[in-house]
Amino acid sequence: MPTRRPPTPPLPTRGAVVTEQLDARARERARARAIDGTDSRAASNALLDGLRQGRFGPRAWGRFAAEITVRSVREARKRPIALAEATAVHLAMGALAHPKGRAWVVTSWVMTVTHLGMLEERRTMGLPNLLTVARANLPAAAHRLGDAVPVLALVTDFVDGKLARGTGTVTRFGTQGDYLSDTALWTWFVLTHEKSRPWQVATFAAWALPVAALTAVSIAKGGVVDLPRSRWIRPAALMEVLIGGRVVARIVQARRSG
Repeated sequence: MPTRRPPTPPLPTRGAVVTEQLDARARERARARAIDGTDSRAASNALLDGLRQGRFGPRAWGRFAAEITVRSVREARKRPIALAEATAVHLAMGALAHPKGRAWVVTSWVMTVTHLGMLEERRTMGLPNLLTVARANLPAAAHRLGDAVPVLALVTDFVDGKLARGTGTVTRFGTQGDYLSDTALWTWFVLTHEKSRPWQVATFAAWALPVAALTAVSIAKGGVVDLPRSRWIRPAALMEVLIGGRVVARIVQARRSG
């Protein structure tokens, strides 16, 4: 018996092609509105979705860089006071910083001013966010602050959270910035001050690994994925307390020995 060939699928009609083009244009307009809008979460999702739609090719990355730069500049111009506050804090930390640490301060400033849109409706940084930014730059001034770095980190981390919740000024900038500040500071501190490999691995697992994993997943999915948070199980907070406790114990022991 002659073999039966599978039926040839019908070619798309002109109407179907036109409809698909119109849908694509509508999606692109919606994406552009999200990037231009005031909702920083929606803008982030739209920017990441553009990367995914472009299959993460060079052209998609170029477009992503251009769009995020335009949005960052626009959001910073909306908040001249916040821009001035962020710059003042970084100038102060830069004055304290070791010459080799000024690259850290410059990087922190760029990260801060390009994410001012995450302040949402706020037009100023606010004291909690300024404390968070200052904490992120403590490693740059470690040569002057010495053993005070981890103590200041613990104190400012406690105070900025209390202030933000107590004054009702919690923002996406503060929430994300707080975690990134802790990631940078404690990873740096453990790598430079802790010789114990288990402590180094535990610190990396508590902070740097989740940040890298969430960034990769967000890019792959084309939308922001938040770090799961539990009221009772918080590995990063536990590690912060344990590392800080070790530092305080060493300081006390050194003073008793002296």
